[in-house]
Amino acid sequence: MLSRTDAKAAGSKIPAGRLTLTDFDLTLPALGLLVLFFVVPVAILLARSVSEPVPGFGNYAELLGSSTYLRIFANTFLVSGLVTFVSLLIGFPVAWALAVMPSRFASVVFAILLLSMWTNLLARTYAWMVLLQRTGVINKLLIGLGLIDKPLPLVNNLTGVTIGMTYIMLPFIILPLYGVIRKIDPAILQAAALCGANRWQALTRVLLPLAMPGMAAGALMVFVMSLGYFVTPALLGGTANMMLAELIAQFVQSLVNWGMGGAAALVLLVVTLALYSVQLRFFGTDRMGGR
Repeated sequence: MLSRTDAKAAGSKIPAGRLTLTDFDLTLPALGLLVLFFVVPVAILLARSVSEPVPGFGNYAELLGSSTYLRIFANTFLVSGLVTFVSLLIGFPVAWALAVMPSRFASVVFAILLLSMWTNLLARTYAWMVLLQRTGVINKLLIGLGLIDKPLPLVNNLTGVTIGMTYIMLPFIILPLYGVIRKIDPAILQAAALCGANRWQALTRVLLPLAMPGMAAGALMVFVMSLGYFVTPALLGGTANMMLAELIAQFVQSLVNWGMGGAAALVLLVVTLALYSVQLRFFGTDRMGGR
């Protein structure tokens, strides 16, 4: 009988002509799916954006040269940036609290977060429409407390879109932040306190820099998802606050203009990839993963 060492040596000698699976071979199914469901649709959109209704780059010239479309682009970036900023302001304290609170309480908060993610998006948006309308619970509560005299306009404007999208995006920024903050050694903050740092200095000079990879990863995820959001801005924002995803849907569904719709979609894709490359440039994959 062969010893274990001999068996390994014999197994490592592969006869000539026998096919073996390399790392590249193992990735072929995933690459095939990526090409089929991502590269091919993008190529079709690119082809239609430069061929319909007439060949050329007229769709891109019209899209980027019209003040109306540029206003929609600006509104898209404004809403996405505002939602990202508010989500960071709310998400960081929540992630920190989750990291330091007892596990039994953290489990309850995690269950609430996951339940909000699993709830149907359309149902959550309609719920905010009910809460934010002029006769909704929020306005009635504020009037009852004597804080306002008349109902506030909280829907069909930027305020409603920001509130609704921030609520939906919060889990996507809390979870990456929680993972990074959990890995921070509490002794580092204790050492900062022993060195004379007050709470504000410990927050701004120690905790925030260490949590920056999680903040960057969560902020990018929220910003990119917000760029392509459709349901919430359409229901809570109205036509005055149209975003790029609504414009694409209008081109394709209402106007049946696949050329302009493809051009707008590809501009959105290019912006998304550019933002992702910027984050990789400044943070890298290892730092984004919190390692």
